[in-house]
Amino acid sequence: MTREPVDVLIIGAGASGAAVAWSLAETRMRILCLEQGGMPDQRTFPTTGRDWEARRMGDFALSPNQRRLPEDYPVNDDASPIKVTNFNGVGGGTVLYAAHFPRLHPSDFCVRTLDGVADDWPLDYEMLAPFFAENDRMMGVSGLAGDPAYPAGKAPPMPPAPMGRSGRKLAEAFNKLGWHWWPCDLAIATEDYEGRARCINLGACISGCAQGAKGSVDITYWPQALRSGVELRTHCRVREITVNDDGMATGAIYYDENGAEQFQPAHVVVMASNGIGTPRLLLNSTSRHFPNGLANSSGLIGRNLMFHPYASIQGVFDEPLDGHNGPHKSILSQQFYETDPERGFLRGYTFETSRGMGPVATALTGMDWGHIPWGTGHHAAFRRLQDRVTSLFAICEDLPEEHNRVTLDPTLTDSNGIPAARIDYTLSENSKQMLAHAIARGTDVMEAAGAKQIITASPITLAGWHLLGTARMGTDPARSVVNEWGRTHDVRNLFIVDGSIFVTSGGANPTSTLQALALYIADQMKQRLANLFD
Repeated sequence: MTREPVDVLIIGAGASGAAVAWSLAETRMRILCLEQGGMPDQRTFPTTGRDWEARRMGDFALSPNQRRLPEDYPVNDDASPIKVTNFNGVGGGTVLYAAHFPRLHPSDFCVRTLDGVADDWPLDYEMLAPFFAENDRMMGVSGLAGDPAYPAGKAPPMPPAPMGRSGRKLAEAFNKLGWHWWPCDLAIATEDYEGRARCINLGACISGCAQGAKGSVDITYWPQALRSGVELRTHCRVREITVNDDGMATGAIYYDENGAEQFQPAHVVVMASNGIGTPRLLLNSTSRHFPNGLANSSGLIGRNLMFHPYASIQGVFDEPLDGHNGPHKSILSQQFYETDPERGFLRGYTFETSRGMGPVATALTGMDWGHIPWGTGHHAAFRRLQDRVTSLFAICEDLPEEHNRVTLDPTLTDSNGIPAARIDYTLSENSKQMLAHAIARGTDVMEAAGAKQIITASPITLAGWHLLGTARMGTDPARSVVNEWGRTHDVRNLFIVDGSIFVTSGGANPTSTLQALALYIADQMKQRLANLFD
C-alpha cells in the first residue's frame, strides 16, 4: 500500500530523531517519523513494582538479544568482546540510559591535528555550543557551572543532583590524590521543571524513570513535536529506503503493526536509527545505483564502529553508603581525558562514579565474586555487601578502525525476515593500554577512599551502549559518508543524524553531543530549504 507523500520522513524516534523532528516542525512541512517500537508507558516501568530488578533481566534487559520483544531485532555480536545494548521504541536509548550528560571536549574535534590519529571533524565545539545549550534546556539538565575541563559558558539550567555518601567519599579520594572531579551533568530534573516532577531518588534510572524526572525524549522533545504537527507512527519496521532512476531517495518500505507491507513516499529521508540500525538499513537498501548499499560509494557504511570500552573498579567499604538510591551517577573525573605521551597511549578517558546495587544485584554479584556462600553465613555475608559497594567506571575513547564494523548476517533475520546486523569488533592495543591505566588509577582512588576490597573488570561485556562512527562525517566523499551538515555525499536528499556520523568517539557519553549535532543538522536543513528537495 502506498500512502500520501510527506516532505520529511524520519526513521527512528530516539534521541536524534526526536530532536530533528522538533526542530523542523517550525517549518510547517509535513513531517513523519516511523518507529519500530511503541510509546513507553511510565505506569508499567519496573520501578512501579517490587520486581524491578528481575525485570532488568527480562522485558527491560539492556540487550535486545535478551529481551526478544516483538519490536526488537537480533544482533549477532558473537565476534565482539563488547555486546550491543539498546532500546527499540519511542525515546530509544534515552529510556534506559543513566542520563549522564557530559559533552565532548574541543580537543575531540581535532584529534588528527593534535595527536596524528583518526581524522578531524569538519566542525568544532564552538559551532555546536548554541545547540548544546538549547538541548540542555529541552532535556532538562542539572549540573554545576564552572567545570575547568570545559570552555567557559557551559551552565546547566538546574542545580546539580546530590552527591550522596558515595559521591562524597570518592570526591575526598580525588582530593587526596590532587585529581580533577566535578558534579555530573545529568539529564535529570533536580527541581520541578517545565511540567516534569523532580527526581525523588528512586535509584533505578536505567530501568526507565516512572517519576518522569529523567530526560528521555518521549517526555521532552516528542510532546512538543507532536503538538507542532509532526506525525509519529509506531510499530513500523522499515525494510529499505527506495531510490528512483536518478539515484534520489523516494521513501521507505516498511511493515506496519499488522505485518502488512507499506510504502511511504517522501521528498527527504532522515536516518536516525543509531550506529547499528542505520548501517543495517542502508546495507539492506540495494539497487542498480547502489549495489553495495545505499550511499555507500566510499565503502564505509558500517565501518569504523566505536563502542567506548568500559573498565569497572568497585570498592567494598565498612560503612553504609547510598545503596542504589539516588541518580545512578554522582561525580566524574576527567583528570586523564587528554593525551599524555608518558602514559603509553593516545587520547584518554572519563571516570564516572556509580552508586551501589539493589538487593538482587548485590546478591548475584556477591555470589559471582565468591563473597556470598550458600548455607551458613549466607545472610551475614550479604549484609556485609548490601549498601556498602560503590563503583568507578572508566569510559575510554575508542579510536576508529575500519575493521571494526557492522555487516549483514547471512542467516540471522528479524521477525519480518529482514537480515540482522553482524558485529565484528576487536580491542586495539591503544584501548588495552588505556583500560589497564584506568584500572590502575581507579584502584588508586578506591584505596585512597578506604575501600577494604577492590574488584576490577575490563572490558565490561554488556556495555555496548554507545554505537558510533559507522557512517562518518567529512568533506571528502572517499573518506566519509555524510558532509559537514549531515547530507550523504551520494544521495542529495538523504540525511543521517544519529551516532553513526561521529568521526571520533571522545572519552565521554555521547548523547549530549549526538543531540547537539542533530539540532545543528536540522538548523542547516532549515537554512537550505530552497534547495533541500533538489
